[in-house]
Amino acid sequence: MRRVLAAIVVGLMGLAPAGSGAAVRVKDIAKVDGVRRNQLIGYGLVVGLNGTGDKTGVAFTTQSTANLLERLGLSVSPDDIKLKNVAAVIVTADLPPFARAGQRLDVTVSSVGDAKSLQGGTLLLTPLRAPNGDVYAVAQGPLSIGGFGASAAGGGVQQNHPTVGRIPSGAVLERDAPLPDLNRGYVDLVLRQPDFTTAARLAGAVNEAFGAGSARALDAGRIRVAVPDSQADDPVGFLARLEAVAVEPDAVARVVVDERTGTVVMGQDVRIRPVALSHGNLTVQITPYLEVSQPEALSAGQTVARTGAEVTVTEEEARVMLLEPGETLAGLVQALNALGVSPRDLVAIFQALKAAGALEAELEIL
Repeated sequence: MRRVLAAIVVGLMGLAPAGSGAAVRVKDIAKVDGVRRNQLIGYGLVVGLNGTGDKTGVAFTTQSTANLLERLGLSVSPDDIKLKNVAAVIVTADLPPFARAGQRLDVTVSSVGDAKSLQGGTLLLTPLRAPNGDVYAVAQGPLSIGGFGASAAGGGVQQNHPTVGRIPSGAVLERDAPLPDLNRGYVDLVLRQPDFTTAARLAGAVNEAFGAGSARALDAGRIRVAVPDSQADDPVGFLARLEAVAVEPDAVARVVVDERTGTVVMGQDVRIRPVALSHGNLTVQITPYLEVSQPEALSAGQTVARTGAEVTVTEEEARVMLLEPGETLAGLVQALNALGVSPRDLVAIFQALKAAGALEAELEIL
């Protein structure tokens, strides 16, 4: 644990010295408003399964199969359909920005019935719709599930999830993705992590690169940048230059603790106020034993056995560490290492520091 904490400190302080920040590109902390992915969804059927499809009790699978056969010119009653090699599925995909008709997308296929496995199945032609109901793509093709499942005589084995699969390049776009308007004379940059300081710094960096008055922060998460007249006919070239502008982002001091894995991450701006920190462990050990009670000779008593327990309490010597005013990340972790804390102890220590008002940072426990 001490080595883990020390490695975290060295890594974080090696990235940026205390009291200084590292400049990053605008594209790493912000995106152009309107340039986003859209989600698509559809309902379809997977056929060709080896007896691992939905059972007869799944009414929507038999009804969907009857509807499909009717569209193909065959009239069959759902009550007459007995299926084991067909499964009803939900098909999902992400529509990237600036995608054009004819491009292909990867799709994910997930069972919605009681199918045991989609292995070896083929997805039939399935329309993929946006939330507004418009069809943007159609998907079809053989599934790749990357797993398997088998069972017999009450036992079984399973690798990964056999009821979820993917079809690489399995969907074809039928219409262009919605396009953002880049001809309004300005573009809005949206910060991925809204922050007033970062927004002000980004606007200042853009003004320095393109001239005073080019950008202004509208709020903590949005910066409006005017497109120069000289770049009006080349908005893509202007955005490429804008994304390359260097800016030093700011962030809230935060301590993140994952008790399950013992991972602790602390930003370099974490500070602590004067506080005395003590840590010690109390160990209670209970050892059961069996005792036989023997009666006196020639008495009417009986031999009986009784149980007892020996209780031993061991308390480690607690050490008190005095953390000086304005102590930095390095000093805080050095003190915790000296106390020999465990991941569970770390959670308790940080919670106590926060409750005492000595931790000048947000505490997030995963």
